[in-house]
Amino acid sequence: MSKPLYLGELLLYWCPSCNVPVLGKECSCGKATKHVTITPPGDIRPAFKYEIDLINSVALEQFNAPLIADDRLVVLNKSPYDDRMDEIIVDGEVLGNIRFEIEHLRWALLLRINGARRIFNSIDRASLKNWVVIDEGAEKFILGGASVLAPGINDADSQIKEADEVVVLTHEGKVLATGRARMHGSRMLERGKGVAVKVRFKETPADVTVPDGGRTWDDAVAANENYLQEFVRRSHKFIKNVASSIDRPVTVSYSGGKDSLAVLHLVSECLDDYELLFADTGIEFPETVQNATDVANHYDKPLKSISSGEAFWNSIDNFGPPSVEVRWCCKVCKLGPITQLINDNYDDGCLTFIGQRKYESNTRAKSESVWKNPWVGNQVAAAPIQNWTAMHVWLYIFKHKLLYNPMYENGFDRIGCWLCPSCSVADLIRLKETHPEMEKRLNDYLLSYAERMGLSDEWVKHGFWRWKKLPPQLQEIAKKKGINLVPKSSGTGKLSFSVTSGYRPCKQGGISAEGGFDTAIDLEKLEYTGMLEAVGKTAYMEGVVSLLQDEDRAQVFASGTVTARSDTDKKARSLMRKVEFSIRRALLCSGCGVCIGKCPGNVIRLKKGIAVIGKGCTHCGKCIDVCPVIKFNS
Repeated sequence: MSKPLYLGELLLYWCPSCNVPVLGKECSCGKATKHVTITPPGDIRPAFKYEIDLINSVALEQFNAPLIADDRLVVLNKSPYDDRMDEIIVDGEVLGNIRFEIEHLRWALLLRINGARRIFNSIDRASLKNWVVIDEGAEKFILGGASVLAPGINDADSQIKEADEVVVLTHEGKVLATGRARMHGSRMLERGKGVAVKVRFKETPADVTVPDGGRTWDDAVAANENYLQEFVRRSHKFIKNVASSIDRPVTVSYSGGKDSLAVLHLVSECLDDYELLFADTGIEFPETVQNATDVANHYDKPLKSISSGEAFWNSIDNFGPPSVEVRWCCKVCKLGPITQLINDNYDDGCLTFIGQRKYESNTRAKSESVWKNPWVGNQVAAAPIQNWTAMHVWLYIFKHKLLYNPMYENGFDRIGCWLCPSCSVADLIRLKETHPEMEKRLNDYLLSYAERMGLSDEWVKHGFWRWKKLPPQLQEIAKKKGINLVPKSSGTGKLSFSVTSGYRPCKQGGISAEGGFDTAIDLEKLEYTGMLEAVGKTAYMEGVVSLLQDEDRAQVFASGTVTARSDTDKKARSLMRKVEFSIRRALLCSGCGVCIGKCPGNVIRLKKGIAVIGKGCTHCGKCIDVCPVIKFNS
């Protein structure tokens, strides 16, 4: 699981009197609020009906009762996890977490003590599921941090399965702890040996008090009026100061997301003369494209737009599926078109207000509020809501009844390219329900790609295509399930190679080049020949080779993907060229020996009919361009 990341102040409080979330220590009603302890980064947001229904459907499946039984305001807080996970805050209490588990490809509800009490303290357990009653003598050990052992169980739901979420009850039927089952309920009832429940949360039994519900988000807007006014005042001041100090046409970058919508309305409250920019990557939700048109019409402002059409699908065979490490799609479908859009419409460049917020990522938290766009040479970008949380944005949207994208109400908490590798597996599964034809097109391609690379359908199903090298937690899942992660060369490719380069918008600065062969690469042969040593110092790991050349870096993945990073486009492309040529030499060497005579260190030898670079290579690269493979086969 990822570590919590502090990107800003944790701004969730709750007014006990109004029973609504508040973004500070005092409610507009004049009463003091209580602080709600949440997991960083704390980018809190309202839950829509779909999300509340999802929480309740999972609760019904696990415990045979809903968690949120009546009409209440629910706040969600995205927490660090391998996929999608949200803390569930109701009535000023964290009732639990709902998370999508990639291993099981299912949603799971992880109840906190207060959440378990709301279900089990008010309903006869005979009608509930996944409960365990322990012996009175075992209770103090559980409170002391021990797991539930089978001999200490008095009773249990016999239908409990291993890895189910369970609630541990005292001998009197009060909630004592929550956790995950380590054996089936039938085995628990045998009271043999072993750990029955791994406890996650525990607390001395107590009654639960549930305040009156029935509040609305209009009530929350009213309770936060003072805080909203102050944040809006600062944003208005920022917009006016930046617009008056930078003599360029004013634009608003509209993405179809909530943040850019809030920025658009803020700008509309300050300025009369501005235009909207919208870049359709070709892999947007159709609702997003429609929303951009609707919003432009609503504000009666020109919408300068450009579409990448089928650019993504026309390029995917060249580069392979995009991944967290290799987002070639940003350059092909977004950065290039935006540059063209601005160049075509603003001869002297433009000032663009964008919906960037520090709570979104570490990179954005470190970003300036005004900066010269490094990948669009004639654009100055400015972020008026840099310090807003998602809750600020939504309360502002609710207050002004803005035209937000309907996909937020359909279970998507982020709006962007629908197949972005940074999206969750949960989102991709939801996509199959909301846009089955889009999901099918992606899935059909991924299955075809997996077959070509010697990978399994499970590799696709569990979303492993989104990484070139899986995070450790997902590697463990793949190992447990026996899913191969290293592509194998079929030998049928022509070693065709495609490259794109530019600024790294999704990472922290610098220039990157992404390239791809049309086939998997035999990394064992690459290591045996040592050909990459001609470029720089190498390190081989399962499925990937890392290369260091002075301050520049490159990676070669078994899938055939190659990345190069530097501080200039020219240097990144030069490094990419040398890596590409060295891979060709390793895979296509005829053993002619021309390179041997060009090596000043005399470290190249012929072994088994092919050239091999041995120890002592100085990475001078003089052997690269003389190779006939490079001269005649590139």
